[in-house]
Amino acid sequence: MGGSPVTEAVRSLEVRWIFPGQLEGAVAGWFGRFPARTESRQDTYLLDPPLPGLSVKVRGGGSLEVKVYGGSPGILQMAGRARGRMESWQKWSFPFSPLRQENAGPAGWRPVCKRRRITRFLLPGGRVVAYASGKGQEPACDVELTEIRTCGQDWWTLGFEATGPASLLRVELEAAVALVFAQAMPSAVELGPAASWSYAEWLCGGRESRCSGVAGGFSSGLLP
Repeated sequence: MGGSPVTEAVRSLEVRWIFPGQLEGAVAGWFGRFPARTESRQDTYLLDPPLPGLSVKVRGGGSLEVKVYGGSPGILQMAGRARGRMESWQKWSFPFSPLRQENAGPAGWRPVCKRRRITRFLLPGGRVVAYASGKGQEPACDVELTEIRTCGQDWWTLGFEATGPASLLRVELEAAVALVFAQAMPSAVELGPAASWSYAEWLCGGRESRCSGVAGGFSSGLLP
């Protein structure tokens, strides 16, 4: 970080779908055909005051993450399998002391518990390859299947995040999407634009009523 407490901006191209309810075992098994790393953490999002075009969260209690929305280049389509809104973002991270976790925590913030399974897709020599992890600096597309619990409710999400040079972002994203959806998802859920949200838009977009209280732990146990 060159002596500065702030990381350099990371540019990304993302698409995400978010669904209510617990993650189905068949979907977890579908994703399990790729090597993946797993992690569980609580992220805490700033919802009030509303900040259009910004996503602000405390990531796992260790850093403050600020993302700036850069617009959408359109709809990503995988014929017969998935359609979702692509979103451009820039992200900065700052070292940060943990927020208090007792009771509901600071006013205006929403805790979200996540159990994540993440696969990294790289394009060495123009051929897409899946890894459980990588060096973190090379151009790549991270794909996550995540169980969510917030406000006492269960949700799950499938998300793609391509990072690296701007000229490669769409190539990385489309290559990962093509490989993941080469096999159809075994579920009745519709991977369409109506379910395609960023976390910030989903939390502020009226799909949940406002509520208080720290989110509880996970109970489904579908991911190791």
